[in-house]
Amino acid sequence: MMQTILKVSNLSKTYASGFQALKSVNLDIRRGEIFALLGPNGAGKTTLISIICGIVNASTGTVQVDGHDIARDYRASRSLIGLVPQELTTDAFESVWATVSFSRGLFGKPANPAHIEKVLKALSLWDKRQNKIMTLSGGMKRRVLIAKALAHEPQILFLDEPTAGVDVELRRDMWQLVRELRDSGVTVILTTHYIDEAEEMADRIGVMSKGELILVKDKAELMHELGKKQLWLQLQQPLQQLPAELANYPLELSSDGSELTYTYDTQDGRIGIVNVLKHLGDAGIHFKDLRTTQSSLEDIFVNLVREGA
Repeated sequence: MMQTILKVSNLSKTYASGFQALKSVNLDIRRGEIFALLGPNGAGKTTLISIICGIVNASTGTVQVDGHDIARDYRASRSLIGLVPQELTTDAFESVWATVSFSRGLFGKPANPAHIEKVLKALSLWDKRQNKIMTLSGGMKRRVLIAKALAHEPQILFLDEPTAGVDVELRRDMWQLVRELRDSGVTVILTTHYIDEAEEMADRIGVMSKGELILVKDKAELMHELGKKQLWLQLQQPLQQLPAELANYPLELSSDGSELTYTYDTQDGRIGIVNVLKHLGDAGIHFKDLRTTQSSLEDIFVNLVREGA
């Protein structure tokens, strides 16, 4: 059984305006996993992270980081966490080396140039270590933010929209880096808009909508449970309507009658298709082409949020 490193219990946040950003969220994060938090803007992802990191106070509920209560034992719990925020607010006149080293000192950790060197090399920042941050590209600044978050050797790393506005090559690099961090024992929690990021990276996925955590599942299980496949058949002769004997199948006829779509569950896939094709043949319906598709997490997510709305 995997150990829980982060425990969120009954967490709610209501702002003075009356806006309820979080509604009784419960979440256990396992040590050494990559957990992706998905949800549209305003779903509460950033509020949740801000509370865990001690930037925002919760209205109700508790958070424990490796057994430390974030309210009662702030310093110990906060030093276990690294946060990579969305905004690129970095002190422009400092060098990369100075900025990252300073971050380590903020958490009361003794200087450790070897660790800083390791982090900078892992992030391809080593040859830029003397550069002033203001001279770096957006992608490099993003890497500096990650280096700062890793400077004090946290056990949990939060990445809030880590690849928003980042080019494809840097996204790939960052995904690789996140995996390496996880392999080195760091627990990684990322919020993302990009479904492919969650699909590519995460061990488990949580979906937030309107301040509630509406689902938490292993990625593979989620894909399996909610993955629908579709079979498209291009018919030789257009049909006016479906024959009555096929009414029991989840078949849809295109508006011009030239295509049939059969939607089936991935579990009973093979048998279902064979039966449908046999029955179509029996009914004298012939096709000239067929193809199948499987739903991505994107489709799943859109449906979930629609249902949760």
